[in-house]
Amino acid sequence: MLELKNISFGAESTGSYKEIIRDISLTIPDNRFVVITGPNGGGKSTLAKLIAGIEQPSEGQMLLDGEDITGKTITERAKLGIGFAFQQPVRFKGITVLDLLRIAAGKTLTVSEACSYLSEVGLCAKDYINREVNASLSGGELKRIEIATVLARNVKLAVFDEPEAGIDLWSFKNLIRIFENMRSNERNMSVVVISHQERILNIADEIIVLADGRISKHGAKEEILPEIIGSGFAKGTCPKIEEEGE
Repeated sequence: MLELKNISFGAESTGSYKEIIRDISLTIPDNRFVVITGPNGGGKSTLAKLIAGIEQPSEGQMLLDGEDITGKTITERAKLGIGFAFQQPVRFKGITVLDLLRIAAGKTLTVSEACSYLSEVGLCAKDYINREVNASLSGGELKRIEIATVLARNVKLAVFDEPEAGIDLWSFKNLIRIFENMRSNERNMSVVVISHQERILNIADEIIVLADGRISKHGAKEEILPEIIGSGFAKGTCPKIEEEGE
């Protein structure tokens, strides 16, 4: 269980201090699929980075299973079981998919074990296991490989920052299927996704609406989703497809 208690965060901007996250308190229980949404500039990605340890709060406390992790780095939090997936996955020239999965797992996975993680994210293992994690892979392929590394790590809490960014409609549909499987599998893992997409919101257990650095709504999907559909920040299709159709 992750607990945030009165978390605030600010940064210097053009010579003045700007508060981005304002006194947020929330609890993310075990085995929950939580989607954080809201208007652009509301602080969603910053909150994800605070949870992962990429940024440190200026005020407040953060607990993971009762342990204070407020001052811990991203590496220390990763060792405690927090995984983070970036909007744009990192490419690694010279490192194969098998190498990356072994690094994520922290042990020498057999090829069969590594292939099982690729299969979970809908990739044909024999086509990918020995490929380099480089520019030859599409955005959708990289996203699914990154999710496979999260699964290989067997994390307690997985945080995904706008996973739909930069992928096509086919990859987006596969992403939804992967998240549905993650939600239904008994992994004893909580998932937090930053997203505007209605199809991702629709598989949430809980939805948090973040606006102007504060939580404006938080509740069960059945309660929150009808209130925000058509709000302008909850979208029905993949952003890349919308841009291509304009």
